[in-house]
Amino acid sequence: MPHQDTLYSLPTSTTIGKVILVGAGPGDPDLLTVKAMRLIQQADVIIYDRLVSDEIIALFPPHSQSIFVGKEAGNHCVPQQQINELLVKHALAGKQVIRLKGGDPFIFGRGGEELEALLPFNIPFEVVPGITAASGCAAYAGIPLTHRDHAQSVQFITGHLKQGQDQIDWLSLARAKHTLVFYMGLNQSNVIRHKLSAYGMSLATPIAIIEHGTTAQQRVLTGELAQIETLAKQAISPALIIIGSVTQLSQQLNWFQQQADSITHSNHSQQLCG
Repeated sequence: MPHQDTLYSLPTSTTIGKVILVGAGPGDPDLLTVKAMRLIQQADVIIYDRLVSDEIIALFPPHSQSIFVGKEAGNHCVPQQQINELLVKHALAGKQVIRLKGGDPFIFGRGGEELEALLPFNIPFEVVPGITAASGCAAYAGIPLTHRDHAQSVQFITGHLKQGQDQIDWLSLARAKHTLVFYMGLNQSNVIRHKLSAYGMSLATPIAIIEHGTTAQQRVLTGELAQIETLAKQAISPALIIIGSVTQLSQQLNWFQQQADSITHSNHSQQLCG
C-alpha cells in the first residue's frame, strides 16, 4: 500500500511540477484508460477521492505518495480549499501530481475549480477524461440511456439540492421521451419524486437505482417513481438514480449480472461435482 501522506508545508522547488487531473471511471479497473494507467504509474503524488475503488488504489505504484481526500454527503474529510492547497504545494515542490477522481473529473467532480486554483501559480496541468458514472453504470446494468423507442435525450443532474437554492428546471426534466440521471441523489429522493410529479411526470414512470456500479458489489433496484424513496432507503452509497422507460430494458439486457450469475452457477456446479 502506498505511503499515506498528511497536510504539511513543502519547500518550493526550482522546477515546478505538474498537476494531471485524471478520471478513474466508475469503479472497474478495466475501465481505466490506457493513458490514465500510464500516468498513475509515473506519479510522484496521487491525491484521490472516496469514489476511487479499492481495485484501482491497489494499482498505485509503491514509490508514490497517496493522499486520501474523500468526501461524502455531510462529511468532508478534507475541505475543498485544503485540497486545492495540496495540489499547489506538491506541484511547487517539483512533483508530478495525479488528482484522481471517480468517474470523469469534469462531470460533477469540481475539476474546473481545482484547475482554476493552479492558475495564479502558473502550474502546468493536463486533463485525462474518464468514463462517467452515468454511462458506465448504466451500461453495466443493461440500461441504454437513449433508445429510439424510449428516449431521444438524456440529462445528468446533481442530487446535491440545497434547500432554498434549487435552480433546476423541473418542468423541462419532467417531459416525456427523456432519460434523467441523478448523481448523489439518494438523500434527496423525496424532493426528486415531489418535484417531478408536481410538474407532470407520472408516478408510474420506471426508475432504477444502481449501487456500486461496474464492481462485483453492483446491485440494481428497479421500480416506479412512486417507490423512489423506499428504494433509496434500501440502496447503499455510492449509487446512481436513473428515471425513464429505458430502465425497463435492464431485465433483458443486464449482461453483467447474467455473467456474474453464470460464474456463480458454474462454481457451484464444480463444487457439487467435486
